[in-house]
Amino acid sequence: MNAILGAILIGLSLGIFGSGGSILTVPVLLYLVHMPADVAIASSLLIVAAISFSGSLLQIRKGMISWPHVLLFGIPGMLGTYGGAWLGGVTDPRWQLLVFVVLMLVASVFMWRNTTSSIAPEEQNIKVLRVIADGLVVGAITGFVGVGGGFLIVPALVLLGGLTLPIAIGTSLFIIAIKSVVGFVKYYEVLSATDYVFDWNIIGLIIAGGVLGSFLGVWIGHRLPKQKLQKGFAVFLVIMGVFVLVRSVL
Repeated sequence: MNAILGAILIGLSLGIFGSGGSILTVPVLLYLVHMPADVAIASSLLIVAAISFSGSLLQIRKGMISWPHVLLFGIPGMLGTYGGAWLGGVTDPRWQLLVFVVLMLVASVFMWRNTTSSIAPEEQNIKVLRVIADGLVVGAITGFVGVGGGFLIVPALVLLGGLTLPIAIGTSLFIIAIKSVVGFVKYYEVLSATDYVFDWNIIGLIIAGGVLGSFLGVWIGHRLPKQKLQKGFAVFLVIMGVFVLVRSVL
């Protein structure tokens, strides 16, 4: 039951805001499902990948994905995620959770300021080297702490990649999916060698609930004031970040 509630919460966030839901996955697995921190971070990557890929299918059908940007940002992102997952596999989980808390606070600032709704592409100029570097950095963060990083990818695709916001969101979903898969594969390799066991039933349940919740979130997002919801979610992320810090790090 806890897993279902957590999955719906993740999906609702993704559906309403277009990002932010993946950053709830690790706390859900830690505190509602009671997974060990290493396994929670690894499992989060697979869950994020599946839900993001599901969301990207509609964007593919609508032609709302820029495939050149997928290659330009996604391939460095996959390399960064692989490296981040390798580093995460040999790091004390408390350090991973500390970085995760910092990332939650950064995400809350992005959500509060509603940054992505106000940015505009810079004359369609693609800053290739900066996009590649950003892909590597965001990928490494993804692999290390098990989040999708859409709140970082979307502004990068708009400001550095010259995409419009709708195309950037669709492209971001596909990029999140492919790099999260790579990160999970590396975690699986490292953790399986140390006799960690993944709960595939819980993972499948959260994926299914997250996908369904995201459809419900889209429906809700069209009927409620999104800016107020987004500010409320930003406050929630701060509270959750403090909770994770006190409970798992300190």
